[in-house]
Parts: sequence; C-alpha cells; structure tokens
Amino acid sequence: MKLEQNDLLPLFSNTTIPDIFFTEYLPEANGDFIKVYLYILFLSRYNREIKINDLCKKLGLALPVIQNAIKYWEEQGVLTKKNTGFVLNSLQELELHNLYKPKAALSAKQLQQSAESQKRAKTIDCINNKFFSGLMPTTWYSDIELWFEKYGFDDEVMLALFGECFDKSALHRNYIQAVADSWSKNSIKSYNDLDHYYEKQEKTKKVASMISKKLTLSRPLSQYEFAYVEKWVIDFAFSFDIIEIALKKTTSKLNPSFDYIDKLLTDWHDRGFRTTEQVQKFLADMKQKNKDLKELEKMSYTPKMEKRSNYQKYEQRTYDNLNYLYANKVTQNLPETDYQLPGTNSIPSTLD
Repeated sequence: MKLEQNDLLPLFSNTTIPDIFFTEYLPEANGDFIKVYLYILFLSRYNREIKINDLCKKLGLALPVIQNAIKYWEEQGVLTKKNTGFVLNSLQELELHNLYKPKAALSAKQLQQSAESQKRAKTIDCINNKFFSGLMPTTWYSDIELWFEKYGFDDEVMLALFGECFDKSALHRNYIQAVADSWSKNSIKSYNDLDHYYEKQEKTKKVASMISKKLTLSRPLSQYEFAYVEKWVIDFAFSFDIIEIALKKTTSKLNPSFDYIDKLLTDWHDRGFRTTEQVQKFLADMKQKNKDLKELEKMSYTPKMEKRSNYQKYEQRTYDNLNYLYANKVTQNLPETDYQLPGTNSIPSTLD
C-alpha cells in the first residue's frame, strides 16, 4: 500500500525555522544574508532549481550580495556545494556536532577540573541568565570553558567580558573572542588587573579628546590615531603636558600628522625623558646649539674675491689737469695725424 501526501499550495503550507537559528546564527549574520537564507530554505521544501540571477531579481539584491551570502553560509556549514547545486544542511545536526567538537579539544583532566569547579559552573549559569535570558546556545558552554583555560580569567573577569560585549550590543562569539584576546595581551587575569586596565583606557580617551580639541579636529580619532594615543599614554606613560609640547611643534608644519608627533614623542621616550622640564631643557639646548652653530658658520665665512680686471693690479695715476690726460693718450699711443676726436670728421693737426 502506497501512501502519498497531497502537495499543498504556498497559501496553506509552512516553512519551519529551527529555534537554533535565532539563538546561534541570526545575531551574527548580515540582514541581506538572512534574507537569502530564508528564501533558500523556502525553495528547498519544493525541490526547486533556481539560478543566482533569479535570486537577484526575486530578492532585489545585487549579484555580489547574493554571492557573498552564499559564500557566508557555506563557511558556516549551513550550505554544502555539490556538483549539481547546493544542499541545505540541518542546523540541529550542525550544532550537535559543534557541541561535542570543542569538548574534544579539552583533556580529560581539564574536563574533570571544570566539572568539579562549582564556582565556575555558577558563573556560566549567571552568564546564561543575565545575558541570554536563560536561552544560551549549548555551544557557548564549551566556548566559555575553553576561554577560562586559554586566558586564565577569574570568574569576575569572565562576567565583565560578557557584560562589556552585551552593553555594546555585540554578544557575538567572534567579537567576544577579540575582546578576550585584547585583555589577555594587556596581562589581565584578575579583576584588579581589569580595573587598572579600565583606568588606563579612561585616561587614554580623555587625552584623545584633548588632542582632538587642540588640533581642532571636527571628527573623532580613527582607530589608528587612537592606537598612537594608547602608545603615548600607556606604553610611554607620558602626561598630556608632554604630548602638548609635541602638538605645538606641528604649528610649523603644513600638514602635521600623528606620525610626525609620534616620531617626536618616541625620540623623547628613547632619551629617557619623563617630565616636561626635561623636554623643555632639551629643546632649549638644541635651539642654543643651532644658534651657536650658525654664528660659528658666519664667523668662518670667507667671501669670494671679486674678479678684477688687469688694470686694477697696477697703481693708478692721478691727474689734476684733464687736458694733460688727453695729451698723454695722444702723444703716447697714436700718431698725431691718425687721432680723430669723437664726433668729428676731421683730423686736427695739433692739440691744445
């Protein structure tokens, strides 16, 4: 006996979306990517074949957006590419696989220690209730366990980690991982370390705001510019008074940049300066040194001898009687009959 099911029209049919999609995939996915997934999920129920160009027209999305969406869901394991097209995988099976895969990365001893830690279990339960309303995806449990082992955070630091990401509406695995990496690079283990880190960050933000005001920037600092400020405030431990001296040096530049300011401050740091007095004395010494050098160059300057004609090498004669000059020239250089006065056409026989 063969049983067949009547094909229902779209008006009477339903497309089921697993709850795991809302807890695990929807928060991190782009809106257009979600749109593509839902439409593919709908088409998969009818075994329909559709081309990417048809998706563009149907969803009103550009071709690159459709291509990036398909690539994204492939990377998430939701879609699997076959020779004949794509297969839409079960989200429940994916999550079941991910649930046990991270645990395999932990040793039996680590798992046992984690299970015996009642305090850690309470921390994870607190994260679930406070930030996920008691609906935290099961994969997060293994992730939190791994982060405890990897970073060595205290329970209070782990709670603060989720609290910061929650406040920024970025409760996503990748973002939490990035923040955790940043805290680890700043040697944060205990809550005291985190409190000290927050103080330095607040100081950096304050200095960054003052720099923007001094440079009359009508925009917030970029990520790279803020990294410079962190370097000056945290790594160099410079006060704003020292940084302001460097800012004033940019007034002589047509296009002052943070790179130029950083070169000045790095040089002062390498010289071991810690106070404004040390920097000011160094700049005053450099100014006086340059002034002395210019004076020395001025004193040692020997002007080039002017080029002289041959007659200047001899002692010049002085004449009281101009008539004697003319007489002297005529009688010494020219025969009397050959000399012609300027402006005349005749040759005089004698000269008075």
